[in-house]
Amino acid sequence: MSVDHEACKFLCTNKMCLLWYLNDSCRFLAKILVPEGSKDVPVGQPIAITVEDENDIQNVPASVGGETGVEEKKPTLGDVSDERKSESTSSIVNASELPPHLLLEMPALSPTMNQGNIAKWRKQEGDKIEVGDILCEIETDKATLEFESLEEGYLAKILAPEGSKEVAVGHPIAITVEDASDIEAIKNSVSSSTNQQKAPQHGTKSEVKAQKNNITRISPAAKLLIAEYGLDAPTLNATGSYGTLLKGDVLSAIKSGKLSPKPASSKEKALSSQSHQQVAASQESKSDLKRSDAYEDFPNSQIRKVIAKRLLDSKQNTPHLYLSSDVILDPLLSLRKGLKEQYDVKVSVNDIIIKVVAAALRNVPEANAYWNVEKDEVILNDSIDISIAVATEKGLMTPIIKNADQKTISAISSEVKELAAKARAGKLKPHEFQGGTFSISNLGMFPVDKFCAIINPPQACILAVGRGNKVVEPVIGTDGIEKPSIATKLSLTLSADHRVFDGKVGGAFLSALQSNFSDIRRLLL
Repeated sequence: MSVDHEACKFLCTNKMCLLWYLNDSCRFLAKILVPEGSKDVPVGQPIAITVEDENDIQNVPASVGGETGVEEKKPTLGDVSDERKSESTSSIVNASELPPHLLLEMPALSPTMNQGNIAKWRKQEGDKIEVGDILCEIETDKATLEFESLEEGYLAKILAPEGSKEVAVGHPIAITVEDASDIEAIKNSVSSSTNQQKAPQHGTKSEVKAQKNNITRISPAAKLLIAEYGLDAPTLNATGSYGTLLKGDVLSAIKSGKLSPKPASSKEKALSSQSHQQVAASQESKSDLKRSDAYEDFPNSQIRKVIAKRLLDSKQNTPHLYLSSDVILDPLLSLRKGLKEQYDVKVSVNDIIIKVVAAALRNVPEANAYWNVEKDEVILNDSIDISIAVATEKGLMTPIIKNADQKTISAISSEVKELAAKARAGKLKPHEFQGGTFSISNLGMFPVDKFCAIINPPQACILAVGRGNKVVEPVIGTDGIEKPSIATKLSLTLSADHRVFDGKVGGAFLSALQSNFSDIRRLLL
């Protein structure tokens, strides 16, 4: 095809579809690298090849299209971590010196897990291992799960002892052997290689310490402390970037008591007697302040760390839309009382709310969706799986009631009790808390009238349920006269992903909720 200042192609940008013109003189289109219909092509990526001579078309290699799609791979953070992982693995275990063995690595027990804690070793060094035996309990980003053995043998060496924190996925945690006679050889080899590592580490620390003493800059706050306490700056350790001595460095030196006083000049000696009382009073006030600022570090569990990270990501990256509505709770309370008196079925208010929400999602399927980041589009979920927030000692867990719209209220109640007990005991299986299409957070048992919850990605919404309050409502009687009446009102606040929910979908969903609460008995049909 000959091209001479013609429109070569329609290009669809983020705003509109445009015609792309060739600015060069008459050429021939030799090869199309990006076929028609290709999406998300980066700016700067080759899309076609032109030649001046028609005879050169056949000289363009057929494989050139595949080559252009290959980008030079730059080392990423994951690659660096993998290299460090391999280095740490080789530093702990020298495989060439060991008898036949199997190196057990920290497994990825959940899709979002990148590190874990060794909560407890069920097997000890020297123990016989059968297929399916529980080796240890690992605290993941979701729950404490059991790590099962897939091979027979003997546990020769534990590399990550009980209580180890933030062990990276893929990092060696133990060594097993097939023959019991190889256990001692494994122990001796691993312990000797560990001892050989310690010497260079001390050398490295001394080098780092020497580097810290190279002070190139002193912060203003550090200068004041140095002058106040009469310290010799070159003897302090600088931890700031580019050799900057920080206020914290000076305070650490003062706290440690290892201070080197600055050589005093004759003028400073004359003034030292005058300022001695002021310094003493300042030191006394600082000591009183330190005593008043005493605190205790509260270590976070692996679960709480992941929750904190995910909630921060959600608040920063998900456009939250908040919609509130009040519903009359009296029909629900009447249904709950009737189930207990007539059928001896005990269910909680939250159990019925789960059913109400599931029915509303069935009526408004657009609300049972999520935002697909890779495709930049809304995806409708096939099933209605309700995640319920359960507070545990290790953090907030969200076990799932799957296909909640198809279950009875009593079945939902039984499943909620079972899952909540498992969550508090840290015994939830991955399939019991991974997934979910909609979340409910209920603080009605506390004096909380209303609140806004943070969306749990990749879900698109979470419903915050407050407590019920007695209010006076105007009611029109059978005689047509408006009279005051006492009703129990419940406040609901929906936090929704604005990319999935607009005002129309949010309003339709809350209308369906209102309808279900007012005619609660139809949920029994």
